[in-house]
Amino acid sequence: MMDCIQLTGIRGYGYVGALPEERSLGQWFEVDLRLSLDLSLSGQSDELSDTLDYCDIIELVQMLIKTSKFTLLERLATVIAEKILTFDRISQVQVRLIKPAAPIPDFDGRIVIEIEKSK
Repeated sequence: MMDCIQLTGIRGYGYVGALPEERSLGQWFEVDLRLSLDLSLSGQSDELSDTLDYCDIIELVQMLIKTSKFTLLERLATVIAEKILTFDRISQVQVRLIKPAAPIPDFDGRIVIEIEKSK
């Protein structure tokens, strides 16, 4: 089993959705990540330079949510996964993209898209 870092509850206001008003008015999104990478060196050295600075990942995800103009959540989740895999240390990523308030009549649930990508 590969080591992992999990980042949950990354929130951002974005403009992704199938309806024109979703792309113009925007809405909140939430992202949970599971990043697979080798943590053995940093586990011994206690040096930030030997691991992943997850602040960079959080900033990247928030920026992608804020600036993306896609119709489908699947596209946003895929772009997030692809961009995260550009970090050298990460070998696999699981993205859970959550739309907490979908504009669907009589639906109070959440929409969740899960994407998993590997190098």
